[in-house]
Amino acid sequence: MNVLIVFAHPERHSLNGALLDVAVRDLEAQGHKVQVSDLYRLQWKPAVDRSDFPDVGQGDRLKVASASARDFTAGNLTEDVKAEQEKLLWADTVIFQFPLWWFSMPAILKGWIDRVYACGFAYGVGEHNDKRWGDRYGEGKMAGKRAMLVVTTGGWPEHYSARGINGPIDDVLFHITHGMLFYPGFAVLPSFVAYRVDRLNEAQFADVSAQLCSRLRELETASPIAYRNQNGGDYQIPSMELLEGLEKSGETGFSLHVAAP
Repeated sequence: MNVLIVFAHPERHSLNGALLDVAVRDLEAQGHKVQVSDLYRLQWKPAVDRSDFPDVGQGDRLKVASASARDFTAGNLTEDVKAEQEKLLWADTVIFQFPLWWFSMPAILKGWIDRVYACGFAYGVGEHNDKRWGDRYGEGKMAGKRAMLVVTTGGWPEHYSARGINGPIDDVLFHITHGMLFYPGFAVLPSFVAYRVDRLNEAQFADVSAQLCSRLRELETASPIAYRNQNGGDYQIPSMELLEGLEKSGETGFSLHVAAP
């Protein structure tokens, strides 16, 4: 299996860096091929701007989606973006590893998504009519591939529990797992989250490493999150609202978009 790890931490000699080493060693020991996109080492440019679309004239209004679609179709995206897209196409599974900063990913990783997920590549694909609304949410360029988040946080597990003040961790990460991974077609595995990482001692690090390796050995066999496919009949098109009667009694929020087992 080909595995791409998109790594976003500014300090390579960190807990995240150590966990990256653990992951690469374990995956390669299993016989998988691994590539790592270390975004800070690459000095990844996170902001979408005019330099991404040199064919847009200085006096012209920059419309990012249309410029992105035009340059993707013409093969004129910048070389750094095309290189990351090639890695995505090569990979069978993509792991996004990052520390949880202000309830989301570091800006450099969001910028990777913004630039690599070009229109025509990760969104804006497929026909739109009264029966389907493009190839997204379970369909799209990444269909047939798997993805998983590896996340570290200084918070306690209780802080991210069903009654925790930060909100359930699956809700905190929903905009990533559902909105950035499932949207372009990935089958999304449950996230691996390491808690209270600022205070890990050697024995606790060994335990977290073992837990991570256990999850990595299930990449090909673990059941993905049962997100509902957009074009699978559960949503009213084009309003994209879940049809009445599919939810559990009293159910609201993000869990509506996960099918009952």
